[in-house]
Amino acid sequence: MPRKPPVVFPQEQRLLAALGERLRLARLRRKLSNAVVAQRAGISRATLYKVEAGDPGATLGSYIRVLAVLGLENDLQALAADDKVGRKLQDLELASPVRRPRAAAKRADSVPPLDTKPSS
Repeated sequence: MPRKPPVVFPQEQRLLAALGERLRLARLRRKLSNAVVAQRAGISRATLYKVEAGDPGATLGSYIRVLAVLGLENDLQALAADDKVGRKLQDLELASPVRRPRAAAKRADSVPPLDTKPSS
C-alpha cells in the first residue's frame, strides 16, 4: 500500500510546481526525452512526471537524481547556505547579558572562613 504524500501548504506546492517546471524546461533545453532522463536517473517515467509536476509524493532523492542527470546538482549547494534568521538568532544568543552569581556562591561567601592558626 503506497504511503500518503505529506500535507503541503499552497505556498509550498507553488514552490514545488515551479521547481518541477524549471527541471522540465532544463530537460527540454538539453533536448533530452523523458525516457532518457528517467533511465539515467534510475527512476521510472511516472516518477519523472511527478518530479516535473512538483508532486510532493516524489522523494527528495528523485529530485536530486534528476538534477544530477541535468548537471544541476551543484545548485543544491546554494540551498540554505546563507541562513540569515539562524545567524541573527545565534548572534543574539552570543550577546547574552552577564548573569548574577548563583545563590550557592552567595552562601559560600557568607560563611566566615575557618581560623587556621593554632590557638594559644
